[in-house]
Amino acid sequence: MKALILVGGFGTRLRPLTLSFPKPLVDFANKPMILHQIEALKDVGVTEVILAINYRPEVMISFLKDFEDKLGVKITCSQETEPLGTAGPLALARDRLIDGSGEPFFVLNSDVISEYPFAELIQFHKSHGGKATIMVTKVDEPSKYGVVVMDEGSGRVDRFVEKPKVFVGNKINAGIYLLDPSVLDRIELRPTSIEKEVFPKIAAEKQLYAMVLPGFWMDIGQPKDYITGLRLYLDSLRKKASTKLAAGSHIVGNVLIHENAVIGEGCLIGPDVAIGPGCVIESGVRLSRCTVMRGVRIKKHACVSSSIIGWHSTVGQWARIENMTILGEDVHISDEVYSNGGVVLPHKEIKSSILKPEIVM
Repeated sequence: MKALILVGGFGTRLRPLTLSFPKPLVDFANKPMILHQIEALKDVGVTEVILAINYRPEVMISFLKDFEDKLGVKITCSQETEPLGTAGPLALARDRLIDGSGEPFFVLNSDVISEYPFAELIQFHKSHGGKATIMVTKVDEPSKYGVVVMDEGSGRVDRFVEKPKVFVGNKINAGIYLLDPSVLDRIELRPTSIEKEVFPKIAAEKQLYAMVLPGFWMDIGQPKDYITGLRLYLDSLRKKASTKLAAGSHIVGNVLIHENAVIGEGCLIGPDVAIGPGCVIESGVRLSRCTVMRGVRIKKHACVSSSIIGWHSTVGQWARIENMTILGEDVHISDEVYSNGGVVLPHKEIKSSILKPEIVM
């Protein structure tokens, strides 16, 4: 089987992290976002993953070459010369997606995190006999999204309603699809939307089905949702009784600590924290609802909450970092500095407090 991952644009919503790495290579729970997807695809027999990309393909491919060998999955790029939306990239990669087997192929949005129930998706797709299956997820406020109206019994999709003013359903497109090769015949090589142009036509022919995604789902393409996604992901590890989660008297709730990170005495870590490889957390540090990426040092008695600390950064002694502060790569926060929602670009030294949310260039 094959899969196409829509890697797309510039990752502006996740800056300053995406100033150092393309968004799919930004760490999430101690591994690049896209690796969560590729590993799950491999588990259901996908042998080739095509990345539909228009930004820095050479960085992506050189990085993922290592994983090609480890995972035994072929990873290639299909590069757009202009943004092609969510359907155009399928037309561009048509020759690579069709292998003559007639097997369906996966299409994924790159910044979606979930438990990726791909085996169940394959089974459901083959059982209904339609041309395409989309995964949907339930939301509390459907009026903010495009809602998928479907038959609850069979899963057949009736229509799509964009940001409905009256309640028509609470299921939205989760950005995970399984498509028959014949769907490619419907897509022209031009900027086009799979959600707005392709799927409604297939639905009108009663050939589009939806499967409700079990477990959690989050689009982690912006910092607030990234932090929420980390909580949901760690919670799902807990439910699986995962040995990856940290334990001990200094741990509160769900915490992921890389095996070679160093944790000092008297720390209190959690809930919902990921600490990457090569990190040094000195004594008396308090961490909650945050990600600490590879090579970070957090000095004595610092406090970090609801924030993302980028690669190889330093947080000084008694510093306090909170309220969705995002530090880019190689940012150094001086001792006793307070950051309230600061967004700091890479390679900066911060010597005075950031009292209200702002971007520090």
